[in-house]
Amino acid sequence: MKNIDALAIGDKIVQSLKPSVFLTTAAEGKINTMVIGWGAIGVMWGKPVFTAMVRKSRYSWELLEKSNEFTVSIPTHDMKEALKICGTKSGRDIDKFTAAALMPQAGQKIKTPVLAGAGIHLECKVLYKQDMQPENMDKAEKERWYGDGGDWHTMYFAEIVASYED
Repeated sequence: MKNIDALAIGDKIVQSLKPSVFLTTAAEGKINTMVIGWGAIGVMWGKPVFTAMVRKSRYSWELLEKSNEFTVSIPTHDMKEALKICGTKSGRDIDKFTAAALMPQAGQKIKTPVLAGAGIHLECKVLYKQDMQPENMDKAEKERWYGDGGDWHTMYFAEIVASYED
């Protein structure tokens, strides 16, 4: 593993979100990974931070609420099939790691694993979380993304405690 400065490659991380990256979390002996296409990287409270949004309906949300930590694995090679599986199936119903031929690998500083061989990894500990408030959102964006009026996201602001590539 080669340690990297996540903020120094922030543009690369943000560009990777457009097609999708993996967010993994674990709690009580259970592990799940999901696909995210929204997020941000920056500095808050004097620390490098990754902001992730997870819908309350997701299995990962249940685990994240218990663990308060997650990893982000950013593919640096073709992982389209694994992204497709992890982005369309629920960890409640299948073992995504088996279905997508993914291998969890122990993190350096947190209990949640990264995805072995994915490329770039961020280990994140939640500093603050906030449920989205529908009344605070721009009307057009609310209609576009939450037209049915439900399944709002929780925003997790997490310190990047380790960042590296394999």
